[in-house]
Amino acid sequence: MIGPGTIGFRLIAFALAWIVGAIVAGGLLLSSLFEDHVRRGFDDRIEVLLETLVTVTDADPATGVRLLGAQGEPRFERPFSGWYWQIEDAQGIRIASRSLWDQTLTLPASPTADTDGISRYDLAGPRGQKLRVVERPIRFDAGGASFRYAVAGDLAEAEAELRPFRVTLAWSLGLLGLGLIAAVVIQVHFGLGPLRRLRAALARVRAGTAEKLEGEFPGEIRPLVDEANQLIVHVSDVVERARTHVGNLAHALKTPLSVLAVEAEKAGGTSDAALAGTVARETARMQERIDHHLARARTAASAALIGQRTEVVPVAEGLARALTRMHAERIAAIPVNVPATLVFRGDSQDLEEMLGNLMENACKWAKGKVRVGGAPAPGGRIRLWVEDDGPGLKPEDRARVTARGARLDESVPGSGLGLNIVSEIAALYGGKLILEAATLGGLRAEIDLPAAAG
Repeated sequence: MIGPGTIGFRLIAFALAWIVGAIVAGGLLLSSLFEDHVRRGFDDRIEVLLETLVTVTDADPATGVRLLGAQGEPRFERPFSGWYWQIEDAQGIRIASRSLWDQTLTLPASPTADTDGISRYDLAGPRGQKLRVVERPIRFDAGGASFRYAVAGDLAEAEAELRPFRVTLAWSLGLLGLGLIAAVVIQVHFGLGPLRRLRAALARVRAGTAEKLEGEFPGEIRPLVDEANQLIVHVSDVVERARTHVGNLAHALKTPLSVLAVEAEKAGGTSDAALAGTVARETARMQERIDHHLARARTAASAALIGQRTEVVPVAEGLARALTRMHAERIAAIPVNVPATLVFRGDSQDLEEMLGNLMENACKWAKGKVRVGGAPAPGGRIRLWVEDDGPGLKPEDRARVTARGARLDESVPGSGLGLNIVSEIAALYGGKLILEAATLGGLRAEIDLPAAAG
C-alpha cells in the first residue's frame, strides 16, 4: 500500500514534481518558440506587402509621391480592416490606404531599425487594434526627400494562429504527463514488489508456516534476506541452548532436593522429627519455587521465539479427556467449543499449562459442568475461556486469586499457583487473564493470546 511516509509515496511524489515541472517548462518553451515562429512569419507577410507598396509608388512633383496601381490586397480597401499602409515625410502624411478612412497611424519619431534597415514594432491602431508595423525609409533620388513607408497588420490574426496550437499543446502535454505518472506508479509498484514478498515471507516465518525467508529476491535485497535467515537461526540456537541450560539446572537442583526430602521422611519417626518436618516443608517450598521459576524461564524463551504455532483444538480436547477421567465421579464430559481454525502463536507446552490450570481449577470447584470455548479476536488475537457451575468468586476476590500462592479456601487441595502461572504466562505473550461470572453460575476464566496466521 502506498501512503504518506512510504518509499513508494516518496518516489511517486518526487517523480510527480519532476514531471509537472518538466512539462510546464517544456510547454512554455514550445509555446514561446512557436509564438516566435508565428511572429516572424507575420512580419514576413507584412514585409512582402511593404515591398509591393514600394513597387507601386513613385515620386510626384506635386504631392511628393503617387500610387501607380493597385496593391493587390483587398483588406487595404476595407475601412478599419486591421490592415493599413501609410507614406509620410517631414511635412506630414502624403498618402494612406483607404482602410484607414479618416484615421492615421501615429508612427514613432525615431524607430529603431534592424541591420537590414527595416524597423519592426507594435503600435496601437484605430479602434484600439493592436498592430504590427513594418517600416522602412525610401528615397527616390540621392538628393531627394526621405519618405517613411509603413505597412501595419492586425496582431489578432497572429493570435488566432497561436490559440489552437496552445490548446493542442496543453492537452497533448496533459496526456503525456498522465501517461508518465501512470508509468511511474506502475514502475514503483513492480519495483517494490520484492519488498512486499519479503514482508509476506517474514509473516510466514512469524506465523510458523516457514522456518526461514524463502523466495526469489533481487541482488539488492538478497544480502538482507541472508542476514535475516542467519539471525533467525541464531535466535533459535540461543533459545535452544537456554532451554538446555534450564533443563540441566532443573535436574541439578531436583536431585539434592529429592535426597533431602527422602532423608527428612526417614527422620520423621526419630527424635529429630521436628527438624525433619521443617526440612520437609522447606524442601517442598524450594521445589515449588524452582518449578515455578524454571517454568517462567522456559516460557519467556518460548514467547521470544518466532515461528511457533499450536492448534488449540487438539490441546483442549486432550486435556478435556484426561480431566474427565480424573473427575469422572462428578463430571461426565467437558465439551470443547473451539473453531478448528484457531491457532495459538506460541509453544504447545505453554498452551497446555495455561488451559490445563484453568480446566483443572474449574473441575475442582464445579458441581458437575465444565465447558471450554474459544473464538478469534480483533488485532490478530484469540480468546479462550473455561466456565464452570461452581460457587464462583466475588468481584473483590478475583484480583486476589491471581497472586502467587493465594488460596481463598484451604479445604480444596492445591498450591495456589495455578491462576498466577496462567496470568504470568499470558502476560509473557502480551495477553492477560480475565475472571468474571459464568453463564453456568460459577467462574469464567478467559485468556487473551496472539493468533498464528493462516
